[in-house]
Amino acid sequence: MGVENADKPIPADIDVTVPHSARIWNYWLGGKDNYPVDREASAHFVEIYPGIIDVARSVRVFLGRAVRHLSEDVGIRQFLDIGTGLPTVDNTHEIAQRVAPESRVVYVDNDPLVLVHARALLTSTLEGKTDYIDADVRDPDAILRAAAETLDFSKPVALVMLGIMGHLSDDEDPWSLVHHLVNALPSGSYLVLSDGANTSKARETAHERYAETGAVPYHLRSPQQIERYFEGLEFLEPGVVPVSLWRPEHSPFGTPAAVDTYGGVAHKR
Repeated sequence: MGVENADKPIPADIDVTVPHSARIWNYWLGGKDNYPVDREASAHFVEIYPGIIDVARSVRVFLGRAVRHLSEDVGIRQFLDIGTGLPTVDNTHEIAQRVAPESRVVYVDNDPLVLVHARALLTSTLEGKTDYIDADVRDPDAILRAAAETLDFSKPVALVMLGIMGHLSDDEDPWSLVHHLVNALPSGSYLVLSDGANTSKARETAHERYAETGAVPYHLRSPQQIERYFEGLEFLEPGVVPVSLWRPEHSPFGTPAAVDTYGGVAHKR
């Protein structure tokens, strides 16, 4: 696991007294952009639900497989990644531009720490372009307006939303927000989405305890509820499944275990 750089200045608008999901996720992926409060919350979470480490890594691998497939096999050259979190290895633009240097990628997040690191680390090839939008998923029109400065919405776009919708309650109708974004995309576009599932009592308990720390709660949903995000779209096989089982790559260790985060990729006709 990564550790905090003691010499690293803390931006004035970063609250390091309350654990933060992006920083905890960064820690689970071996990053160092986290603070003691995050590592303490992580330890309590892992004690209740050790599987979260496998979840974090499986989501990252799912991102890689999905973006590579869309870049290599489908020919997508534009990506809108909402809720990107803290940059780590093999970010969306790195995967896409490795296949096609001319790819354009727009990241969206509204966390000040993510903004600081995104501006420093999310660089681009000369042929392509990478941009970052400081915006909230609850305002899809603002995202679309800003993204249009980099992306051409007359051509297919892959909308990437990993682990973001669980931050919204049912009362906020997260499904309508996703549908609003998808409806703005042209024919030939794709939705790549995953979210935490309520398929483990231990994970549910861990999230309940996490919310008690004062952190923003994360709402787990059933696989059927996660599937609703893709209404009106055509699934790529195997549909909505545990992300570790979405087109897993061959391994001498056999099929990976199912994790409690579900996701899929679907096509807009």
